[in-house]
Amino acid sequence: MPTMTINGRAAATHAEFDVLNPATGKIYTQAPEATREQVDEAMAAAAVAFEGWRDDEPLRRRTLTDLAASVRDATPELAAILAEENGKPLDLGGTEGVVGSVWCDYYAGLELPREVLRDDAGATVEVLRRPLGVVAAITPWNMPIGLAFFKIAPALRAGNTMVLKPSPFTPVSTLRLAEILRDALPPGVLNVVSGGDEVGRWVAGHPTPRKVSFTGSVEAGRAVNTAAAPDLKRVTLELGGNDPAILLDDVDVAAVAEGLFWTAFFNNGQACALVKRVYAAQPIYADLVDALAEVARRVRVGDPTDATTQLGALATRPQFERVSELVEHALAHGATAVAGGAPLDGDGLFFAPTILTGVDDGLRIVDEEQFGPALPVLPFTDEADAVRRANATSFGLGASVWSGDLERGAAVARRLDAGTTWVNTHAALSPDAPFGGLKWSGLGVENGPWGLHAYTDIQVLHRNRGAAGPGAV
Repeated sequence: MPTMTINGRAAATHAEFDVLNPATGKIYTQAPEATREQVDEAMAAAAVAFEGWRDDEPLRRRTLTDLAASVRDATPELAAILAEENGKPLDLGGTEGVVGSVWCDYYAGLELPREVLRDDAGATVEVLRRPLGVVAAITPWNMPIGLAFFKIAPALRAGNTMVLKPSPFTPVSTLRLAEILRDALPPGVLNVVSGGDEVGRWVAGHPTPRKVSFTGSVEAGRAVNTAAAPDLKRVTLELGGNDPAILLDDVDVAAVAEGLFWTAFFNNGQACALVKRVYAAQPIYADLVDALAEVARRVRVGDPTDATTQLGALATRPQFERVSELVEHALAHGATAVAGGAPLDGDGLFFAPTILTGVDDGLRIVDEEQFGPALPVLPFTDEADAVRRANATSFGLGASVWSGDLERGAAVARRLDAGTTWVNTHAALSPDAPFGGLKWSGLGVENGPWGLHAYTDIQVLHRNRGAAGPGAV
């Protein structure tokens, strides 16, 4: 059984909870359930470690480079764990380790310069970026390792220390990651505790952290924000999305269908910034539906440890039941499944890749975030109407426009209410570009220098050379 990491050491296990293998429906292993006292210990260790870590920038940069190498080396092991606890194929699990190493390397090389506002005979005025202190991080089950490093890398680079809690559905990979990194980090810099929702509330509401960084559902994000508010903690919330893709009438359907499909079905559709609904111009609508259905029907769904598998199991039973319910609801209200449409036989949480037609705005599968392998495709006749329908949602994470003319596509993309808009692709993320959402899709951004700044406070340093006293120039 994996262990929690507190102050650079394995923490005692006082209670356990089951971790299920979604591909078999059986118990994979147990994970430790943190006590309130252990959360306190982790916070205290992070607070002590902060005092030395904050002042040694060369050490922080070297350490992130070392972490990148350690994660690269551990990628096969972590991928095998993810196949068991998360249901994703080995190659997809391997990309999470790649993300972790790339993000660490990027932030190791990113400068955090002082900004000089004034430097003259009267004074020198600089803007400094100071680390916040201890950061609490709460990570989701869909990409446990990759999304953890969206938080770990910038937080540590800025000089903060961290207490991280993974999802109770997928704690093993993150616990093992912390075990692997113990020797590469000073004690207390990265602490990992596991457990259920109560442990999450303790972490988010604890008086020690000055920031909470959370990735997950809108409902849980609201709870985190509420827990952080009394102490005026900073928060970054990366929440849900109902990303639209608009395909204009000049699209080459044969050229884009495969790529479009995988921007919706990557990781079984279980990522916030994936295509969740498609609006296709009427002249290309029928051809697009046929092309997407053809891709869906040939996708190999099965055992995530089989190298030939393209899509494994959905990660959690609640999510499997939600996708099943939304598809059943759509079919009961006139939709047609031109591919898939139902769970696959067996004990695991497998669902056939599903393409739905005969749907319209107002149906739950269109208006809500399905977060699974089911994609509604809707026709449109007027470009302005397509934009209006795409924007008619409480979410605003990502959106894309697909066109044979990049400038035409960009003109439409600029009218979409989303934190990131793409043209002829979707969900293309990189460590140097800010990522965040509008409306219910979150608060703040991750990645790039903007993500690094989110783990800092501003301090103005004014060195006076002229007459003393307020207002001197």
